[in-house]
Amino acid sequence: MGTVTISPVDLVIIGLYLVIIIWWGLRHGKSSDAGSYFLAGRSMSWWVVGLSLFAASISSTTLIGQSGDAYHTGLAVFNYNLIGVVVMVFFATFLLPLYIKSGIFTIPEFLEKRFDKRSRYYFSAICIIGNIFLDAAGALYAAALIIKLIFPSASLTLIIFIFAVLAASYTIPGGLSSAINAELVQAIILVVGSIILTVVISAKGGMDYFLELYRNSDTSVRLVRPLSDSATPWLGLLVGMPITGIYFWANNQTLVQRVLSAKSVDEGRKGVMFTGFLTLLTLFIIAVPGLMARHFFPGAEKPDMIYPLMVMKLLPIGLLGIMLSALLAALTSTISAIMNSTSTLFTMDFYAKLHPGADSRKLVRTGKITALIVILIAALWAPQIGRFGSLLKYYQEMLSYIAPPIVAAFLLGIFTKRVNGKGAFWGLMAGLAMAVVMMVERRAIFGEMHFLFIIPILLVSSMAVMLGVSLLTGRPSPDRLQDTVFSLKDFRAEGRSLRAGKWWQNYRVWGGALLASCVVLLIVFS
Repeated sequence: MGTVTISPVDLVIIGLYLVIIIWWGLRHGKSSDAGSYFLAGRSMSWWVVGLSLFAASISSTTLIGQSGDAYHTGLAVFNYNLIGVVVMVFFATFLLPLYIKSGIFTIPEFLEKRFDKRSRYYFSAICIIGNIFLDAAGALYAAALIIKLIFPSASLTLIIFIFAVLAASYTIPGGLSSAINAELVQAIILVVGSIILTVVISAKGGMDYFLELYRNSDTSVRLVRPLSDSATPWLGLLVGMPITGIYFWANNQTLVQRVLSAKSVDEGRKGVMFTGFLTLLTLFIIAVPGLMARHFFPGAEKPDMIYPLMVMKLLPIGLLGIMLSALLAALTSTISAIMNSTSTLFTMDFYAKLHPGADSRKLVRTGKITALIVILIAALWAPQIGRFGSLLKYYQEMLSYIAPPIVAAFLLGIFTKRVNGKGAFWGLMAGLAMAVVMMVERRAIFGEMHFLFIIPILLVSSMAVMLGVSLLTGRPSPDRLQDTVFSLKDFRAEGRSLRAGKWWQNYRVWGGALLASCVVLLIVFS
């Protein structure tokens, strides 16, 4: 796309944004004890949880990747967010109360409470490796690519380390509280900036182009695609996406850690619902603008750079600075979230277990050192992503195969009392073995079958191993079932209590509204 000239006004806006984010994050940091540093003292209100969760979820994949996919294949890419909203309602209703009541710091810790420490260590190790080499390094690399569009002669490695220092400057000293408060500003900038971009390109002819596609029932504006569709076949919405959605929204330490910071179960639930409504908005401020970009930039060679291209080519002075800040907000919030969650995983799942006598001060210090090491490794690895793209694709595919067994462990653990630690562990190991086989012999086994159809096969296979081993061995002890298993009796009692209160304070009402909104969008764009 060539060099981009940016005005001094826009540079000043970006500079102010960076200064304000660092100052705001440091000002709201909490590191007096482990609860404060890793979970912000469990004191966050619903709207803080919601904005923070949304900002952390809008990674480079969502903002840049989804707009690029919308440009390339149409609005069907939004199905991942649409199914994600359905998953959020499920998560808030059934899983979240058990997470918060059990008092966990990390999601793998829940597996130990329900099963045993082997499952915890396995899942935690998978999360840490993925966070460093995929998520954090990927976000740093994406941020550097955007900056290189403005300063093409700048060193990619230097830009990556500058971003690493930026995110580390407030995340390491202040912990989750700093990260969350910075994400509040970043979420607002992101939403406002994306709305501005959508309005500007709509006024320049983008909306007329989109409406013409809609009137002609063009495939690109359809969310429900044929079974043969290579991007998102309709059956994949039902059998594949919910599984990856549960892994992303309900088993992902980076995101769930924000919800664990809520002051109560009710505040956490409402925060998740708030995130759901913001996520629905991404159809109109990320996916639709990506599709509109076809009108302005037909035949673009690199769809993944469509969002930066729209920002830099279609926005006037001042607005360009705001939107570049929005892009940087998405990327820095992702990096910050990953740093904090990874340091929490290592500190609470490994260090604290190896040093049971460690006090809060030692845990916080270990968390800070770990965060520094994490961002350093990610920054060193990030420049290699361009050279070893195929390797990373294989690794990402490996993670997508590892996810179903983990989802199986959580679902069986929460909704059945019979599955025990041995069953969960050997089910996870069987899933790992299947993932390795899939990496080597996927085509020989499944041919050209879409990966969304393979995911449920892996889920059911892992469940079968977990149930089989559990039935052949002893029942789990009663203490393993305390605050870790869903209770229909408690669910009904909660329903009676909610009906006695005001309707707008009932999270189930908002969950129903979210599900209804999903159905409406499917109908409108079917």
